Amino acid sequence: MEKDLKPVIMVKNINKSFGENHVLRDFSMEVLPGENLVILGKSGSGKSVLIKCIINLIQPDSGQIIVLDHGINELDQDELDRLRAKVGFLFQSNALYDSMTVRENLEFPLRIHWTKEERAKNAENAVKEALEDVGLAHTVNMMPSELSGGMRKRIALARALILNPSVILYDEPTTGLDPITAREISELMVEVQKKYNATSVIISHDMNCIRITSNRVIMLIDGRCYADDTYDNLRLSKDPKIREFFD
Repeated sequence: MEKDLKPVIMVKNINKSFGENHVLRDFSMEVLPGENLVILGKSGSGKSVLIKCIINLIQPDSGQIIVLDHGINELDQDELDRLRAKVGFLFQSNALYDSMTVRENLEFPLRIHWTKEERAKNAENAVKEALEDVGLAHTVNMMPSELSGGMRKRIALARALILNPSVILYDEPTTGLDPITAREISELMVEVQKKYNATSVIISHDMNCIRITSNRVIMLIDGRCYADDTYDNLRLSKDPKIREFFD
């Protein structure tokens, strides 16, 4: 990645505590256009808190977050909703609506962000393309309960892609999946990066997923950006705190 590119996401000196638990401590990072940046850390280290701060689902106690040239904390609700339309979010739980078909799940963000006329004209093609991107065109009329765990993950990714986002946020995308399915999802994330030229932040502690998907890895340790490097360079590190993740 070119270091002179303007960052798509800038996180500047943010702090976040829950009571006496200091989750993020003066944390800073930049995410460059078109890269897959992985945030690696132990369970409870603040990875999911960080990703939720990026789209203002959680507000930091201090610091600044800029996404697509917008200061997140400076936006009113309408401005924030418009920005969120440019950010796809893949939840760890998938967050599919069990009472809706696959088609209805994918159409849900269109109902929020598109006009009635836009939906009438473009929704069918948008659903079709998103499902084709994840290899599940045949599931359009199925219910989430009829799908395997890997298929539900793919449908959740299709929903995150349906608005052609500039940024995609992945929260533990392979958690709960068997190793083969986890690898397939990881490889699909790389395909998505190439097709959409999307900028992605991936929260994970699945080392195989990180190896496959990452252009760069930030290690979140003790609430801080402890290391920032490629997977291969970190894998060769002699630092005992880094070695914990690779040994």
